Parts: sequence; C-alpha cells; structure tokens
Amino acid sequence: MKHTAYIKTALGPIKISEVDGFITELLFVKDTLEIPGEQKTPLLEKAEKQIKEYLDGTSRGFDLPFAAKGTEFQKTVWEALHKIPYGETRSYKQVAEMIGRPDASRAVGMANGKNPILLLTPCHRVVGSDGKLTGYAAGLEIKEQLLELELTYGGR
Repeated sequence: MKHTAYIKTALGPIKISEVDGFITELLFVKDTLEIPGEQKTPLLEKAEKQIKEYLDGTSRGFDLPFAAKGTEFQKTVWEALHKIPYGETRSYKQVAEMIGRPDASRAVGMANGKNPILLLTPCHRVVGSDGKLTGYAAGLEIKEQLLELELTYGGR
C-alpha cells in the first residue's frame, strides 16, 4: 500500500511516498495538498525528521530504506551518485566515467532528470563540465541552495 506525506521546509513543500517499507518518491512540489485522513507511517515520520535535520545542517545524510523504479542504466547512475561526498560535486562526464560509460554524459543527465527520490539520491551534486549549475527537477534555485547548504555545513 502506498502512503504519502507532505513536509513543509524552508525550500518549499516536499512530497514523500512509501510503499511496502521503502521510500519510493521524494520530490519538491509546488502545492501541498492535504490528504484527508493522511496517516504518517513510522517510516514517513523518520524520513521527515531526517530531511529536516539535513536541511538545517545537523545531518549530512540519510538512513532510510528506499527503492527507486527505473531502468538498469538509471539505477546504475543513481547508485554512482551516492558515491559523491557531501559538499562536493561531479560533472555529468565524471559520473559517466564512474559507471564505465565515458561517452554517456547526456544519458547520465537524462537519468538524473528521472530521479524519483531527490535528496536521498543526491543528483543535485552533479553539475556541468564547466562547474555551472545545470538542470534540476526542483529548479536551479533549489539546487543552488542545496549545494550552498552542503558547503556551509561541512563540504569543501
């Protein structure tokens, strides 16, 4: 069964969903629709706590079970993103090289754009080869704020 909760944060509302004990969706949304009878599961409550700690700089990561639906290539890219340290960035080309597909920079970008669990899978840490910010599902302003947050609280 799918359970969904909305979390209010300084960066805007976040929708988080759980299916069978795994976080399957974590997205910034424009509107927070209160769901009548919404019941936060223990996992959604734990996720809310960890997201707030991450966003206020008291935590650098997450200890939550998650499962993202995607192609094998997408999952390979998303797995590589977990290897980018807090407060650091990598280019799309560097991520392509990390997965052994040095000519797949554009495909890496497409996989990033399909990431259904933002923050938990840190696609915000991927930038253009010139170091400039490029696309982010929640918008470049939020990407910039996430990177600044990580630099402020312990990145290089």
